[in-house]
Amino acid sequence: MGLTIAIFIIAIYSTALILIFFYSLAQLNLLVNYLGNKRQNEEAPKFNLLDPKEIPFVTIQLPIYNEEYVMERLLENIAKIEYPKSKLEIQVLDDSTDDTVIDTAARIKELQDTGLDIKHIRRENRQGFKAGALKEGLEIAKGDFIAIFDADFLPESDWLKKTVPYFKDEEIGVVQTRWGHINRDYSTLTKIQAFALDAHFTLEQVGRNSKGHFINFNGTAGIWRKDCILDAGNWEGDTLTEDLDLSYRAQLKNWKFKYLEDVETPAELPVVISAARSQQFRWNKGGAENFRKTVLSVISAKNIPFKTKFHGVMHLLNSSMFLCVFIVALLSIPMLYIKNTYGHLGWVFQVTSFFIISTIILFICYWFTYKSIQGSSFDNFVDYIKLFFTFFSVALGFSLHNSIAVLEGHMGKRSEFVRTPKFNINSLKDSWKGNKYLTKKLSPNMVIEFALMIYFLFGMYSAIPLNDFGLFPFHLMLFLGFGFVFFKSLTAKA
Repeated sequence: MGLTIAIFIIAIYSTALILIFFYSLAQLNLLVNYLGNKRQNEEAPKFNLLDPKEIPFVTIQLPIYNEEYVMERLLENIAKIEYPKSKLEIQVLDDSTDDTVIDTAARIKELQDTGLDIKHIRRENRQGFKAGALKEGLEIAKGDFIAIFDADFLPESDWLKKTVPYFKDEEIGVVQTRWGHINRDYSTLTKIQAFALDAHFTLEQVGRNSKGHFINFNGTAGIWRKDCILDAGNWEGDTLTEDLDLSYRAQLKNWKFKYLEDVETPAELPVVISAARSQQFRWNKGGAENFRKTVLSVISAKNIPFKTKFHGVMHLLNSSMFLCVFIVALLSIPMLYIKNTYGHLGWVFQVTSFFIISTIILFICYWFTYKSIQGSSFDNFVDYIKLFFTFFSVALGFSLHNSIAVLEGHMGKRSEFVRTPKFNINSLKDSWKGNKYLTKKLSPNMVIEFALMIYFLFGMYSAIPLNDFGLFPFHLMLFLGFGFVFFKSLTAKA
């Protein structure tokens, strides 16, 4: 390997490491914000829902598409929402293309007969996908406030009573609640998804919201002021994460968001890796699309302070961290050989310490979010250590898949909105097998993921003749991560 190529590899490797380090510093700042949060929700002005004059009209929107396994559960749950029937409307925004339409219509008719104001809204096409359905429903919505729930979410009966009052403050455009997980302990896959989402819904959402930085409506389990949606330009379907897009447009127009960590809205996590793949792809590509669409507006905005701009840019770059991690992983083996070939460049490898520091920072940050939900006992800490390194390894295993999504997003390649299949799985006794919405095709990325598993096995082997074991733990996690993703995809017919 020539010296010029070696320097080029070092430059790319170092840049990716430094970007990851900046991301970890942003997370550390959010942790400080999170720990210093004074929980001011009780001090906020609120509607008095005991006074009929203060009860606003609410529309609940349920965007659905081919939801055979969870449709009945969803409608039963929503029918139990406690709110004056004269001030509540439910829109079932049904874009389904299968036989569920008939069953859904029959169940809605039964609910209508009980006096519930519930409508079955169908479109001629799926233009704009979820964003298009929400926009079309909004045109005829009676409510001043629009609550949105995906098909696998199960809000508590008093959910509206806990969220609607905060709109007394006329500057509040959105109230978002924390996601819960009804099948957290179903498998290793669900445990690590819950782990990552818990970090977002505690550390990140509270850390940003407590200091007035931009947060995002999470697509579900939240409620919008109708005027805020319209003022921000309404739903747009030009990215795969329409929720993040509208959130940023609203906050750039000075609307405030309220995040309620204490209000948990239970939902179901994907239990099959193909479903997790499609969800991860949509979220990560959508994040990159929104960076491309919105970042210049954030940077050039005159109405927001520098720190909010910094956190906004890092937020929009969240998914791009997978690309940085993948670059670091891929170049780590050439770097091992460069280190042992060009001794005079040894000082350059101090930059590797950035990755160790970043990992330690994330380990500390995630512990605080984990213990806020699971508890801080010694046993919980031991469980946390195991879960953190399992999560870290599998996240590394997803880095190729997610990097492709990020690159497509940054390059502006358009793709269809692929829904995440729902399963109606609540316990270990329930099975996902036979779900007709699961794709039968194997992911073409699997071949590369298998090759990467072998590549990082070679990385571990390389430590022996070079007598350099500094990167051995990293390569071990990469080997296990890509192995997990490959074999799970193979056995679950990804």
